[in-house]
Formats: sequence, structure tokens, C-alpha cells
Amino acid sequence: MTDAILQVDNLTKRYAGFCLDHVSFSLPKGTIMGLIGENGAGKSTTIHAILDLIHKDDGTVTFWGQELAASRQFKEDIGVVFDGINFYETLTPAKVGKISRAAYGQWEDPLYQDYLKRFGIPADKEIKTLSKGMKMKLCIAAALSHKPKLLLLDEATAGLDPVMRDDILDVFLEFVQDEEHSILMSSHITTDLEKVADYITFIHQGKMVFCKTKDELRYRYGIIRCGTEFMKRMDRAEILACRKDDYQWNVLVADKEKARRNYKDVIVDDATIDDILLLYVKGERAK
Repeated sequence: MTDAILQVDNLTKRYAGFCLDHVSFSLPKGTIMGLIGENGAGKSTTIHAILDLIHKDDGTVTFWGQELAASRQFKEDIGVVFDGINFYETLTPAKVGKISRAAYGQWEDPLYQDYLKRFGIPADKEIKTLSKGMKMKLCIAAALSHKPKLLLLDEATAGLDPVMRDDILDVFLEFVQDEEHSILMSSHITTDLEKVADYITFIHQGKMVFCKTKDELRYRYGIIRCGTEFMKRMDRAEILACRKDDYQWNVLVADKEKARRNYKDVIVDDATIDDILLLYVKGERAK
């Protein structure tokens, strides 16, 4: 990938019992990257290490070709939403706007007010009285209102109902429409990523499994449904992951059209991102 807003190389963080192990990926301008993996896979650790909120044991992270500490402007140009409220809960959204106006040189109060109205957020109610979904919308509104070029989102659509999630995803698509802005978003809601993501980066047990375009995963990957005898005859080089349920084997392959040509006596289904995630996490990897 060229013209990257964010470049992550060999990012490593070690804890007792867990290691984020040499994770590397590149986020180009004008794109949305989904970061997926099971709970505890290392998604939040990756985002925290990217932002220098935790010490990296190895690796480099650059924004627009420079490290985060190299420029105060980077803090203006990066919007962040974590899985949880970022503000004191005795504040109101109106007071959040006043504090943010003092904190960010690029803050646009009319834009913030527009987002409050668009998201249906009451300006004068204390944050502690708002629902989890409303709190998340407030964090997103604040992150967007200092006009960042890059958004880093950790489960930012969690807690939102399907209608509001769809509205928020439309906002994200608008954000990258000019091809100068980008988003890195971790999410366990893979249907959201199927709607908006250009790239999918998959982390499992702290290790990179792949970083691929969403279109390659959706349009090329497939799942063969077959019995044990057929499974034994398959070329192991074609098997990315496999899992046996009560009645059949489910075999993930990287080229479903090739599988359909070569294996005409079995079903080869399309694979969703959820299917791919589950087979890698719960299935067996080919030896």
C-alpha cells in the first residue's frame, strides 16, 4: 500500500501470558480498515500502542511518515474513540464542547452542534444520565468536531442499535469520501465492516493472520462443505482452516471459483467475514 496515513511495522508488546507479536500493516489515505479478532486477540492493545498510551517493546508507528511525538499537530489531526466514555460523567455535552474548544485549535463548534442534533444528543443533560449508545455517539461527535484527518475507533459502534449504527457508518463513509481522511476501527460487529471497510486486518492471539482487501475476502474466499472422506483427499495446500460440526467438514479456501471447478460434487459456499473469523479462531489450521 502506498501513500499511507498510518504505517505500523513489527509492533510488539509483551505482557505476562500475552504478546502482541510483530504486527505490521499500512493504512492508505481515503480508506477504512477494520481490525478484527476474538476478545483478547490484541485489538485494543494495538490501538493503545499506536497512540503511545502504552510502551512498545519493539516496532515503529508513523503518521504521515513521522512518529507521533514529532509534532503537536498530530494530536489535532487524530481523532480517538475508545470503548467507553472519555469524559467526566457530571459534564453535559454543552460543557464538553466548551472544554474541547479550549483544547483543540481546529475545533468547530457549529460542526459539533450539528452532530449533537444529527445524533439526537441532548446538550444540557449530564452524561451520566445518557444511555450507553448516546454516550458513544457523544464521543464520536467530539472526535469528529476537531476536524481530524485520521480516526482511531475501538468498538465505536458497540452499544448502538442497528438503525443508529447504520447512521454512524454513513458518517464514517462521508468522512473518507474526499480520499484525504482514513479510519482504523476495531469491531466485533463484522456486518458493519462488510458495509464500510476497504481493508480487513485480522489478529488472532496477538499475531497477524492477514491484512487483505475486503473485496478479496468477500469475493474470493469460500467454504467447502464436505464429508470426512472427501476432506482426506483434498490438497492440504488449499486449506486455510477447517472445522468439523455434527454432520460435515467446513473448509475455508482462498479461491472459491477454483474450488467449484475442481470439486463439482460438493457445495462451495460464499464466506462472510464472520465465517472466516470463526473458522480461523475455532477451527484447525492446515498443517
